[in-house]
Amino acid sequence: MKDFSFRARAEALRRFQNEVFDLLIIGGGITGAATVRDAASRGLKVALVEARDFAWGTSSRSSKLIHGGLRYLQNMEFGLVFEALSERSHLLKTVPHMVRPLPFFMPVYRGDKPGKFLLNVGLWLYDVLALGRAPGFHRTFSKKKFLEQVPFLKAEGLKGGFRYFDASMWDDVLAVETLRAAHEAGAAVANYTEAVTPIWEGECIKGFQVRDLESDAAPIALRANRTVVCAGPWTDQVGFKMSSHWRRWLNPSKGVHLIFDLKRIPVPGAIVMSHPEDGRISFVIPRPDYGAGVVIVGTTDGPTPLEPEKAAVELGDVDYLMELLNRYFPTLRLTTGDIVSVYVGVRPLMGAQASTVGSEGTAPRATASDLQKVSREHYIGSGPGGAILVAGGKYTTHRLMAREVVDIALTKWREDAAQGKAEGPGTIGASDTEGPVNPLATLEAVSESRRAAADRGWGVPEALWNRYGAEALEIFAIHRNQTDDIPELEGFPFLGAQLRYEIRNGMVVRLEDFYFRRSGLYATRKDHGLPVAPALARLWAEERGLPPSAASDEVLRLQDEVKNRNRWRQELS
Repeated sequence: MKDFSFRARAEALRRFQNEVFDLLIIGGGITGAATVRDAASRGLKVALVEARDFAWGTSSRSSKLIHGGLRYLQNMEFGLVFEALSERSHLLKTVPHMVRPLPFFMPVYRGDKPGKFLLNVGLWLYDVLALGRAPGFHRTFSKKKFLEQVPFLKAEGLKGGFRYFDASMWDDVLAVETLRAAHEAGAAVANYTEAVTPIWEGECIKGFQVRDLESDAAPIALRANRTVVCAGPWTDQVGFKMSSHWRRWLNPSKGVHLIFDLKRIPVPGAIVMSHPEDGRISFVIPRPDYGAGVVIVGTTDGPTPLEPEKAAVELGDVDYLMELLNRYFPTLRLTTGDIVSVYVGVRPLMGAQASTVGSEGTAPRATASDLQKVSREHYIGSGPGGAILVAGGKYTTHRLMAREVVDIALTKWREDAAQGKAEGPGTIGASDTEGPVNPLATLEAVSESRRAAADRGWGVPEALWNRYGAEALEIFAIHRNQTDDIPELEGFPFLGAQLRYEIRNGMVVRLEDFYFRRSGLYATRKDHGLPVAPALARLWAEERGLPPSAASDEVLRLQDEVKNRNRWRQELS
């Protein structure tokens, strides 16, 4: 596969300056990643810029689930559920190292609404809409049988429950792999590259001035016939860059997750919890494949600042989830001292109206008349200068959403051409994203690589096969050919080789990219992997061709970010 490293990033910056693109995508989360992959698969010349690291925002801070949307059955949205279940099946088949079947256990207590009968009907519908492609059919349990599955669950008032199936995923890794696939198809993509100001030609935006945040170079004029904004919670910030008359689209919501050691909450599958006061659903999600094994608990739902990057974990968020955990698992006697780490994400939610909140207060609400409501999950609209903007979205259906975004962009481009406002796009191929994001991660490729490893007598750790698919062989080869002094950590075999691989294949630019979004180092360890940071930083500097002094600076930058994310602990103490 092509190099997807800091060198590929430098080449993308060169292309930004010297070429004219069909589409410019702003935003490197899963929506932007899927959109640039779809566009490249059609033969379009396409560029993508991300102001931070890929998946820095919402796309690395989700509940890490791929699901059909069981709750939508209450509103009779069968088409939406069928679509999501079809995509769940597609992802389980094409990215098995990043999306895995996960059983869900749903306890039912006396007084719960809806009751067992209606829940059973809904789960049968869920199974039917999956067309037999689910990891398994749902099952009903009596109280006794349910407690055999989860013996430390609160028994008082329990009437029994259900087990059904959805899937867990590596959200940030899936976004990066999707961008890598787009790069393979010819797209030019770069992280740490900010879209600064639009380039206007008459009434049309024809690209953006973009700035490389890793250098002191002047902004580059990145020219493109059409701009698509996939900035998630930062949609309004990009909107204000395009027009001083921009009216806010989003009503974002903050979601907090807590992470515990799996040995502390040894659940056999995900547990569905319902808060008795507000009725919100939260999950206890086991991830034995994440570090040495953890449980993710979440999520909350609350207001967020106008600047999404300022969203923070507050003690109320922690208390909310801890109270719910101890209500369902009283005998475990969980405390905040058991929390390994936390993370907070911002959902780019949007209702039928757009808020016009300004810096000095709240203005009257106004209907966003130029929006096209594609589904309950996302919106696609026309912005200033003919730009296309996407708000909302669901991880499970990111591939289908991207197809719609590119279809709409091409339709509007052809309309402009018919009116003499632009040159037409010419002959464009059909969307081609049915195949695996990474051909080396399919079950067939992994089986072949396992045989090759056995033939060579290589003892490749299972954790590497689970995380990297057939490319585990490449990491093992890197490990064999290098000497480093990085200690082995439980759940992270050949850590130095993993870092080298991610620098070469995951466009890791900063050490924090590896800690937070290419591995679970920060999330799955109470020490957040900081004891090995100096050794990893030396390796990072060597791989990047940087002087030793850069390693010391990088450790300080990583420590600052960890400290910032752990401010809730200081408040707690």
